[in-house]
Amino acid sequence: MRKFSDSRLVIASHNSGKLREIAALLLPFGVQTTSAAEFNLPEPEETESTFAGNARIKAHFAAKSTGLPALSDDSGIMVDALGGEPGVYTADWAETPNGRDFPMAMTKVWDLLEGKSAPEPRLAHFCATLCLAWPDGHDEIFEGVVHGRLVWPMRGELGFGFDPIFMPDGETETFGEMDPAKKHAISHRADAFAKLVAGCFG
Repeated sequence: MRKFSDSRLVIASHNSGKLREIAALLLPFGVQTTSAAEFNLPEPEETESTFAGNARIKAHFAAKSTGLPALSDDSGIMVDALGGEPGVYTADWAETPNGRDFPMAMTKVWDLLEGKSAPEPRLAHFCATLCLAWPDGHDEIFEGVVHGRLVWPMRGELGFGFDPIFMPDGETETFGEMDPAKKHAISHRADAFAKLVAGCFG
């Protein structure tokens, strides 16, 4: 496994919530992070049907475009009673002509569960796949997961995406209500990051 030895890293995302989380997780390693948006990079089309496939598209595009190592994250929520949907299409479910509307997407998920009288607890898990790619084409992949259940109505305004309806196992708060530092310690992204750090920064 290749070790990370550079001082700069491009975060291949335009999602401000993800950028904050990733920058916070990398802070202890003294790595200077720059977002793809700061390089005016467009968002490449995500054409794969897996988290790893889409993470690779984003990381390699940013690495080749900037000449710097790039880290991407492809993540989503998988709802057991919906056969794992929305999964890799989590962000797509929030798309509108005016941008992403996650309250709409969360309502859609809950309405589908209600429509099929899905039993409680309505189990779900967040998945995160990180891809660290270098300009020479090499990459490393790390996957993380956090299990929990969906709750309604939406609760909390501290997170992003589907955080307001996801309550992780063993907790009484949703990710939307949880202090960001606590969420960072237990999230799917934190799980993937722990593996990234052990593999490439350790």
